[in-house]
Amino acid sequence: MAQSETILSANTHPGDSTVQTITGEKYKGDGYYGRSDGFHTVQYSINSFKGTVNVQATLAIDPVEADWFTVYTQAYLDDQGDTVSNITNFTGNYVWIRSYISNWTEGTVNIVQLNH
Repeated sequence: MAQSETILSANTHPGDSTVQTITGEKYKGDGYYGRSDGFHTVQYSINSFKGTVNVQATLAIDPVEADWFTVYTQAYLDDQGDTVSNITNFTGNYVWIRSYISNWTEGTVNIVQLNH
């Protein structure tokens, strides 16, 4: 049975050009449920955004920070900021998935959703 959940809700940069980072909470991936296909889809929407959208995963049941690794990354560094809705797929029997927004200097992350 497919499952869809919001793994990061709307966040807007304060507009002061400081470099911000957001580390989302952990959400159960296919490996948590013992599913064999490991197929995950992440959809995100950004508005006037300058920064990097990352998706991180771990194989650890009770992860510490060092257990997380990046499975998807996309930089948006356009001078005007980017307004994009994007979908990406990745495969792995990851136990936990989280969003990680880095090098963020402008704009809004509207939503990041995980489907698996």
